[in-house]
Amino acid sequence: MKPLNNKPSLFSPFWSSSTSSSSSSVFILVLVALICTLGVTNSFSWSWRVGNVLGTDYSSSLAFSTKARPSFQVVHEAAAAEAHPIVSPTSNDSESNETVRLPPNQIVEKQEVVLNDKEFGEINATSASETISIKRYSRLEKLEASLAGVRASIREAARVRNLTSTHEDPDYVPQGPIYRNANAFHRSYLEMERLFKIYVYQEGDPPIFHNGPCKSIYSTEGRFIHEMEMDNTYRTTNPDDALVYFLPFSVVMLVQYLYVAESHDTESIGRAVVDYVNVISDKHPFWNRSLGADHFMLSCHDWGPRTSSYVPQLYHKSIRVLCNANTSEGFNPSKDVSFPEIHLRTGETKGLLGGLSPSRRSILAFFAGRLHGHIRYLLLNEWKEKDQDVQVYDQLPHGVSYESMLKQSKFCLCPSGYEVASPRIVEAIYAECVPVLISDNYVPPFSDVLDWKSFSVQVQVKDIPNIKTILMGISQSQYLRMHRRVKLVQRHFVVNGPSKRYDVFNMIVHSIWLRRLNIRIEDQVE
Repeated sequence: MKPLNNKPSLFSPFWSSSTSSSSSSVFILVLVALICTLGVTNSFSWSWRVGNVLGTDYSSSLAFSTKARPSFQVVHEAAAAEAHPIVSPTSNDSESNETVRLPPNQIVEKQEVVLNDKEFGEINATSASETISIKRYSRLEKLEASLAGVRASIREAARVRNLTSTHEDPDYVPQGPIYRNANAFHRSYLEMERLFKIYVYQEGDPPIFHNGPCKSIYSTEGRFIHEMEMDNTYRTTNPDDALVYFLPFSVVMLVQYLYVAESHDTESIGRAVVDYVNVISDKHPFWNRSLGADHFMLSCHDWGPRTSSYVPQLYHKSIRVLCNANTSEGFNPSKDVSFPEIHLRTGETKGLLGGLSPSRRSILAFFAGRLHGHIRYLLLNEWKEKDQDVQVYDQLPHGVSYESMLKQSKFCLCPSGYEVASPRIVEAIYAECVPVLISDNYVPPFSDVLDWKSFSVQVQVKDIPNIKTILMGISQSQYLRMHRRVKLVQRHFVVNGPSKRYDVFNMIVHSIWLRRLNIRIEDQVE
């Protein structure tokens, strides 16, 4: 995205004719005089070295002829990824692998130099001396330059179609068909750890801001906010270093403190969000610079999308991290993030991970849940307590453990409720039960990285009567493969405190990182 553009400067000049010392000037004059005296008319060149935001040294050469003033021309090559001035990975210097070429709009000034060196007699020679004025790039443009390099490296990694990443990693190397492209994901994840910085706005007070629930069906909302508040890996206290900006309000807490029960009126919630965006946009330049495109909010409450709609730019331009990832209700996968809904009754995952081996799972499919939306109505109406293979309950029999039923089942049914997301998806993954997603228009979490078809079954709402036929049609060998893959993908959904690499917190951050790579922000024209 390019809202506005004004590009003041990426590199400071290593030298400038206006700041040259007198001794340097004498040396250059004598050198040119000597060349003229010797009758050499070939051009000579020098280079300077600058560092870029990618940590690479770059060199550039300027050619100067000792003939009468020529028509000066700066060599300009095609820009690299995203048409940035950092260009081709070719250099005649062994310490440098890329070259900075001056952009076409570079200012080039020319001066005549008259040499009068009595040691060689009276010599009047006119030579072209070039003064290059190099534009200074802003901090934002430096950040965008680094992202241009990242995009190129990820595209390069994506060309490798191996099921195992080729990058080294002491903790985990992504591999197998659970990934759309293991190598591209790994490259992106490593680049995220190296470069991604998030600024959390300090405005606002708990309990509505900088706070959220950690022991409820909305646990992921509170856990992310708390993790972000104390995180040292991605968080920066300098907003100029940030690539994205977090709006730390909790929709769950807004509902709890501002919503009047049974009123069906959300105006007070909307006004609070509008006021908050007004405060941070008046106090900081970042929202207005990008029109909110590099800002993100998150919500696991059903009213997350509605809450964002009170600020049109937040709804249409910002990154919205939502459990309610419904494409029929405005969720845009290219800019919005599907947020996994995780119900942590105790705030911890202890006792939730793992299950029986495939050979000991005696139940074909299982679901237990109250009537909550049209899809569940169809499921309960079709299967409630009607089949020993497909066990569906609105309420479990007395003494039967929900978690134990998950761990005994081969497939776990995960129908949408009033909204598309369901905590049963992650519950199934925790119990190593193959999830069966029953929904329309739902974008599962981390879909840009994970190949959900490799470890889950997706059933359209119209096929609810055919669930048993569909599941019985999956061979034992195919089921065993899917079971193994569920165990592999589990690490990406586990909640840790503090977070660990590749866990659910880092995967959510990675999804935000990918959306930031989808846009390019430029400074406003003053």
